[in-house]
Amino acid sequence: MPKSRVLTVAVSVVAALSLAACGSPSAPQTSAPPTPSATATAAAPMPAVPSLSRSEIAALPAAVYDAVIPGLLPAPAEPIVAPAAYRVMFDAPLFAADFSTPVARIPATDFRGQRTVVVPVRIDGPWALVLTPARQVLPSQVAAGEPAAPAQTAAWMPAASLSGKKTLATSVRISVAAQTLSILDAAGTVTDSWSVGVGTDETPTPTGVTGYLQARYTDADQGQPEHPIQLTSLHATAADEPFGGSDGGLIGIHYFEQSSGAVSHGCVRLPAAAIDAVNALPLGSLVVIED
Repeated sequence: MPKSRVLTVAVSVVAALSLAACGSPSAPQTSAPPTPSATATAAAPMPAVPSLSRSEIAALPAAVYDAVIPGLLPAPAEPIVAPAAYRVMFDAPLFAADFSTPVARIPATDFRGQRTVVVPVRIDGPWALVLTPARQVLPSQVAAGEPAAPAQTAAWMPAASLSGKKTLATSVRISVAAQTLSILDAAGTVTDSWSVGVGTDETPTPTGVTGYLQARYTDADQGQPEHPIQLTSLHATAADEPFGGSDGGLIGIHYFEQSSGAVSHGCVRLPAAAIDAVNALPLGSLVVIED
């Protein structure tokens, strides 16, 4: 697969995302030890959302695909349910587990210049716990014996910032051991399933994780002029950049002629019929990757 190139316009930024675990620009921020889990303080009565000015929000680091933001939380360990996806009209602050420390912001537009998709997995009073597309820590920064870098992060944001509700009635389930991708309906029934290619032992596809479809685009420079690349919010956990690019180790779902076996840098390679089916799902649809 070709390595990505850094261009200056929004459409070309898309071309900088690589297919194989899946590549783009900018150096990540330095990291610090992981923060407590997303549910650590959730049992307490929910406090009011702190008031931040536009300038204070703008000064926060953007929680985007190639960012590393220590204040983010690992996604909840329990099964994740997301009945709807939303968008944000303005940059929205993200808070740590204490509900008072702003750690990042969700930009109103993503790297394609489109409204950012936000997926709440819990709404409690004035707060929404949302999945984010950024990393909390790089795999290389995790000391031996410590928990692995989370493939999926989360943070608390003001529920009032959510807009444009889109009901999610389907999800994607990937089995790495069986090397299959299935589409499930709202009742959890498999409606379609295909054999797919997954990561090698050296560059594995992360398992035991749930993310979401955050963006999609076609890119002739990456050999994908027809079948849109589906970017998830998940990241590689065994290496910072399995493909050797600068994409933040993104896990993508994309078409590839060789779409079976342990063959990729962590992304999931699909036959044409399968990628077309995933492309028909709304952004925000959950992606569950199992052993």
